[in-house]
Amino acid sequence: MEKTNIERKTFNIEGMTCAACSRNIERSVGRMKGVQEISVNLATNKMTVSFDTEVIKKEDIIERVEKAGFKAKADEKVKVLSIKGMTCAACSRTVERTVGRMKGINTCQVNLASEKMTITYDPEIVRISDVRKRVEKAGFEAVNEIKEDVHAEEKNKEINTLWNRFKISLGFTIPLMIISMGHMVGLKLPQIIDVHHNPLNFALIQLILTTPVLIAGKKFFQVGFKSLIRRSPNMDTLIAIGSSAAYLYGIYAVIMIALGDTDYVMQLYFESAAGILTFITLGKSLEARSKGKTSEAIKKLMGLQPKTAIIIKDGIEEEISIDDVEVGDIILVKPGEKLPVDGVVTEGKTSIDESMLTGESIPVEKSVDSKVIGASINKNGVIKYRATKVGGDTALAQIIKLVEEAQGSKAPIAKLADIISGYFVPTVIVLAVLGGLGWLIAGYSISFALKIFIAVLVIACPCALGLATPTAIMVGTGKGAQYGVLIKSGEALETAHKLNYIIFDKTGTITEGKPKVTDIIANGEYSNEDILKISASIEKGSEHPLGEAIVREANEQKVELWNGEDIKAVPGHGIEGVVNGKKVLFGNIKLMNDRNIEVERLKERAEQLASQGKTPMYIAIEEKIAGIVAVADTVKESSKRAIEKLHGMGIGVAMITGDNKRTAHAIAKEVGIETVLAEVLPEHKAEEVKKLQKDNTKVAMVGDGINDAPALAQADIGIAIGSGTDVAMESADIVLMRSDLMDVPTAIELSKKTVVNIKQNLFWAFIYNIIGIPIAMGVLYIFNGPLLNPMFAAAAMSLSSVSVVSNALRLKGFKPKI
Repeated sequence: MEKTNIERKTFNIEGMTCAACSRNIERSVGRMKGVQEISVNLATNKMTVSFDTEVIKKEDIIERVEKAGFKAKADEKVKVLSIKGMTCAACSRTVERTVGRMKGINTCQVNLASEKMTITYDPEIVRISDVRKRVEKAGFEAVNEIKEDVHAEEKNKEINTLWNRFKISLGFTIPLMIISMGHMVGLKLPQIIDVHHNPLNFALIQLILTTPVLIAGKKFFQVGFKSLIRRSPNMDTLIAIGSSAAYLYGIYAVIMIALGDTDYVMQLYFESAAGILTFITLGKSLEARSKGKTSEAIKKLMGLQPKTAIIIKDGIEEEISIDDVEVGDIILVKPGEKLPVDGVVTEGKTSIDESMLTGESIPVEKSVDSKVIGASINKNGVIKYRATKVGGDTALAQIIKLVEEAQGSKAPIAKLADIISGYFVPTVIVLAVLGGLGWLIAGYSISFALKIFIAVLVIACPCALGLATPTAIMVGTGKGAQYGVLIKSGEALETAHKLNYIIFDKTGTITEGKPKVTDIIANGEYSNEDILKISASIEKGSEHPLGEAIVREANEQKVELWNGEDIKAVPGHGIEGVVNGKKVLFGNIKLMNDRNIEVERLKERAEQLASQGKTPMYIAIEEKIAGIVAVADTVKESSKRAIEKLHGMGIGVAMITGDNKRTAHAIAKEVGIETVLAEVLPEHKAEEVKKLQKDNTKVAMVGDGINDAPALAQADIGIAIGSGTDVAMESADIVLMRSDLMDVPTAIELSKKTVVNIKQNLFWAFIYNIIGIPIAMGVLYIFNGPLLNPMFAAAAMSLSSVSVVSNALRLKGFKPKI
């Protein structure tokens, strides 16, 4: 009989660099008791395991992979859903808690500011339809992520609805205030509704004016009481209970006046019921407008892409929708036009303004074979280019996706507010009841106790707590994108300002990554041209920058190359193979020592070259040293300034490279770096990061290549250079689109500003509630101070949310200090 407890699961593996890694994992996990079958795919970085769930757990497998020196994550899907019906932090907390408890949901984050829920889930255990049902059961609606333009349309509709509700409410509340309070300031009312001559009419006219305000604000009651019934009260619950209590007590007072007890004429709270709803609706309207401004970065990015493209089909120009452009299409772009998608130039020369994506104001020269980015602007020439990335794969689409994900994420600092908001509303209801009962027991009237009860309910503001963090993150990440600094999560945004140490990869990060051949030294029977020809032949097809430099030099000198055979890369050492029937070794001193090649005759010359910041590479033919090819990589213009800036910020800087110590120290000296980690193999870079992370030191790694990916993942913050590989950018927490190292201090500055802004928001949100609630409970009144009118409590509550969002919007003024 077949076992029913056998589970087949796929895991994503991080840190593999070669077949030996995948074999190591297969062997390690395969030996575990309960594992039936295992397969590790190096190309896809995935591991598929069949295991007995009664013997072994998923967590045990992950732990075994980590012990083997890699990282494993269960293959999971990410889904973003738009949540409708949330009004405060208690709502987002309810949705988060309800969905988070579902089996198969690994993580659940709900962002009140963007009204989105991001979940990571196991599709084999839970379906999205189940998640939607669970959200609906909690009293909200979950729909597929709304596109930004549709979302903006809906947001405008919501703002207009709130504004119209406010105008209706205000239209009835103003005359209500005049009638109910006019006599207190000597205002004479018509005799028919005068408090002294016709107390019943005085009360009835207030009831008539208050009722439309309650009808206009019916959504507060619908949502508030539903949430209370479901035992997940929110801000609407507080408003609904407070205004209902005032209104119902007012009706009771009207009945008592009608029965002849005119003392109740001084116990009417209709103006409080109407005032609460009017001020809250105004606050909600202003808050919605402010929140709309926090996502302007996304709107701007969305607006960059043109709607149409001109393609060349059978020699004829044809204008089509950008959605219909396919990979391989030849696109024509004239001066002043925007490029619709990413591609490679096939014809023409021009300069292109890429500032909207990279922040770099100087146009970039483009010619045949140059890569171009969609949404950039063609400045002067006519070009044709072949589309390589369309739709969601373009650089702009990926940037939008990164910014949206970051804006939807949470920073660790938000956890405290999340925990508090979960208990906040029930606590406020309890305090309101205790406050009212306390004054009642102290001998005060029901009317006085009710005033306290209502004031406590409506002054409490869970909104300010809920909006404090996400609004700042939305503005901060959007501002980063504007300067070409893509911060991929709220956690990265918060952690960046805590960095103690930054490690820079050398090639392509500190240096341009486009080295040139500077010296060729022949030894013995071979000429300089022979050395260049053989070394370029073995490096032909190499993706290593030094190898590319040698091939480029040979092509420039029009040297005809041979085809190499049995060519194999020796990681961190060099390359070997057969060229023109001869066995060739080409690489650093380590490779020569490993193969027992005598290099003594050229060692001194190599050391001289290395001391000049050049990288000497030895070539051995038929196991005899034949010469040296020296290559130098130029340092980026911004590297020295960036490192000086980081030192000025009190951050330690190190450089890591596979190059020899002399070359590494020469480059480090040029840019002002004191700590140098040279001759480090790609697979050991992550270990070097780990060493620096001891004693709770926060370390960032800046790199651009595939070999940097494990180190980027290991670091507290991984920073990838935009010109680097997709793998590096995938592993990083921050991506620098301009490949300019001055953007590293910019990212740290932005992190500091955002975290300060979040702390300010949280401080004011907490202080507001800590001070406001006791005042509403009558603490000042005990010491002969004023008693807080529920209407003014509602106004203060609305103001707190608006002030938090407005403070976050101050981040829009951020400018990097260069």
